[in-house]
Amino acid sequence: MNAKNSIFQYLKPYSALFALGLLFLLLSSLLSLSFPLLLGKLFGAGAALEGSLDDVQNTFILLIGVFGLQAMFSFMRIWLFSMVSENALANLRQVAYKKMLSFPLDFFHRNKVAELSSRMASDVSLLEETFNSTIAEFFRQIIIIIGSLCFLFFMSIKMTLVMLGTLPVMILIAVFFGRFVRKISKETQNQTALANTLLEEALRSILVVKSFVSESFEWAKYKKTTDFAKQLAIKNSLWRGAFVSFVLFCMLGSVVFIIQYGLHLKLSGEISEENFFSFLFSSIFIGASIGSLPEFYAKIQKSIGASDRLMDILSQPTENMLWDTPIQAIDCHKDLILQNISFTYPARADVLVLDNISLCIERGKTTALVGASGAGKSSLLQLIMRFYAPNSGGIYLGEESIAHFSLWDWRSQIALVPQEIALFGGSIRENIAYGKPNASEAEIIDAAGQANAWEFISQFPEGLDTFVGDRGVQLSGGQKQRIVIARAVLKNPSILLLDEATSALDNESERLVQGALDTLMQNRTSVVIAHRLSTIQKADKIVVLEKGKIVEQGTHEDLIQKQGAYYQLYHA
Repeated sequence: MNAKNSIFQYLKPYSALFALGLLFLLLSSLLSLSFPLLLGKLFGAGAALEGSLDDVQNTFILLIGVFGLQAMFSFMRIWLFSMVSENALANLRQVAYKKMLSFPLDFFHRNKVAELSSRMASDVSLLEETFNSTIAEFFRQIIIIIGSLCFLFFMSIKMTLVMLGTLPVMILIAVFFGRFVRKISKETQNQTALANTLLEEALRSILVVKSFVSESFEWAKYKKTTDFAKQLAIKNSLWRGAFVSFVLFCMLGSVVFIIQYGLHLKLSGEISEENFFSFLFSSIFIGASIGSLPEFYAKIQKSIGASDRLMDILSQPTENMLWDTPIQAIDCHKDLILQNISFTYPARADVLVLDNISLCIERGKTTALVGASGAGKSSLLQLIMRFYAPNSGGIYLGEESIAHFSLWDWRSQIALVPQEIALFGGSIRENIAYGKPNASEAEIIDAAGQANAWEFISQFPEGLDTFVGDRGVQLSGGQKQRIVIARAVLKNPSILLLDEATSALDNESERLVQGALDTLMQNRTSVVIAHRLSTIQKADKIVVLEKGKIVEQGTHEDLIQKQGAYYQLYHA
């Protein structure tokens, strides 16, 4: 399915409502065609002074009736198209968000989250306007033009051919113009998304911005981007205005010419008074409809540009996650074996991060990974989580490759405490319960206690319902870290991955939390990364990494006696 067609797939479930809306659109458009005929009859009778007062009144009553039906049909058309567009776009938003959640981690490393948010907001809003009114009005004007031309041919073939003389030129210009506007609109959307990205990034990092006195620098970047977007938008409007003005000039000029030509035909007796006025009003209707088409056409082209970009994003490959599959238990009472693992990040394919690593992570025991920054420790955890797949080699649970498990089933067995603290902008309760959404308050409090978090939580006036702010800005680094640990405690995982889990804690908090972690890691397969080697001395196995290779492994005592790489790190 290509990008252009897929956007309309969201309208399919509501095709019946859409068809009914098209029916009311057709009826209201056909009723509009009766206006010039009735007005021509009314003016023709008045001008000729031949029509009786009863004929004038009857025509007037008929016009009022037509206006009433037109109002009812228009209401139904607008309501039905709104129902279709709002439902379709709600589905689009939901599918887009669900698909974005399924994108691999590398996708978010290659794309800015702020730009993706902008796409979801601005592009979908543009589509909303198009589906709500623009497409309907575009087809309405086409129906009016075609229907009016049919009536005009019956009235006077000569005058109709004269009026149609300007259409081929305008159609050719419209095709050229539509492609040009679509290109400029796409560039404008890209610049708007970039401006929103700069804004969101600066506000999210406001502490850094202020500490480096970079307010002027950030404002200058934003101003440059918005100025460029402004210039593109103005250029777009200039071309659109020039085209609309050209069409209006041609149509109004042709109407004046038709009036002159029609008067000549009327005086020569080739057309009646009533038909002359009907033809005149129909010509004005056609002129107004053709004059509005370029604006609607430009909006549709702009929406196609937005949908192309949105569909390009949604066409990206996703992780193999089965959303609706119930979680099935995986037997984690087996060793986790890494066999001949080599790995490079997709964005840095020339940098070998892990080089032919083989390692046995024994079930129910603690394995610690140590080494300098960039040695590949965090990359190993990401491979275990299946955020990435190794370039070669495999990871096995016993004899079964973890690639054979569904991602949902596999990750449900693991709790990761990352180095970068991630809190949601809700309450402390919501953040801890993220590890187990149906947990009771007693379970949440117990998890907070084990992570040494309940002491400071209980001191807040609102307790667990305390609002943490955007990314936990209302809490200290140590408090945020303990809430993240409490979240992992509550999940009660089979496999525990700790990436510098105590890095943000002071000495006293670290001692208490480390005790809680020691309890949590008992009889649980655990992989721990720590720069503070004092925190992993009790690990069952310590693995030393250098430049993506394992250079040593063993217990703390064994490695100290060897006086090798670990010995150097420990005494450093």
